[in-house]
Amino acid sequence: MEINKDREGWSQIIRPQRGWFDLRLGELWRARELIMLFVWRDFVSVYKQTVLGPLWYLIQPVLTTITFTVIFGRIASLPTDNLPQFLFYMAGTLVWNYFAQCLTKTSETFIANAALFGKVYFPRLTVPVSILISNLITFAIQFILFLGFMLYFMAIGSPVHPNVTLLLLPVLLIIMAGLGLAGGIIVSALTTRYRDLRYLVTFGVQLFMYATPVVYPLSSVSGNFRLLILANPLTSIVEAFRYGFLGSGTFDPGNLLYSLVFMLVTLLIGVLLFNHVEATFMDTV
Repeated sequence: MEINKDREGWSQIIRPQRGWFDLRLGELWRARELIMLFVWRDFVSVYKQTVLGPLWYLIQPVLTTITFTVIFGRIASLPTDNLPQFLFYMAGTLVWNYFAQCLTKTSETFIANAALFGKVYFPRLTVPVSILISNLITFAIQFILFLGFMLYFMAIGSPVHPNVTLLLLPVLLIIMAGLGLAGGIIVSALTTRYRDLRYLVTFGVQLFMYATPVVYPLSSVSGNFRLLILANPLTSIVEAFRYGFLGSGTFDPGNLLYSLVFMLVTLLIGVLLFNHVEATFMDTV
């Protein structure tokens, strides 16, 4: 896009041809007010016209945690690194939900917003970025709930021991957001041609959860399976979160560095692919 000034004033010329590395991130910054408008839209519209409204942001993680506690903790008797089962599963659920929501929602960027994209030009990355921020607000609400339960279990003498590692939370959030954004925009770009991916994403995310130590600790996995689980960039994030806030888990700075590098590489690939597809996606959607 070029902005020229002629005798009649300012005019904006939108050109479909652009290079792979013509990312135009400056446009994204100038559209920050539009991003916040999308954030408000996404956050408010989720539970609009529901009876309980925003309370669902609190009810969902609690119900999921209770379900995991009953099925995996009581019936399957999976270990939880000597942590209270409820806190163990809530910590894993909290981290996983943020990543999963970022991935699934950004994966529908082109399909869900085709009508809007076809009417007016604005930086297309504003939509997935707004999804990251709106999901971050949801994470913050549920995180406060998690802290409340953590303090309760500490008060009754449960073996919960927060440590300085919890200060890495901003780093963990950045890596999770980056992974969710990268995976989401890659799928979004591919779904402009291969619609089947839309139906595989939700199912794939559910399966991927079991390759992440959400309902079991990394310490319970050994051999080749442990190597496969460690290859998952989300493993170190879940384990670091539990270790920092609950004092139990497998925390390795090297594994966290691997997750960071993995995120940066996949995010670069995702942005380049998204940038390449956005100029012509209306011809295939």
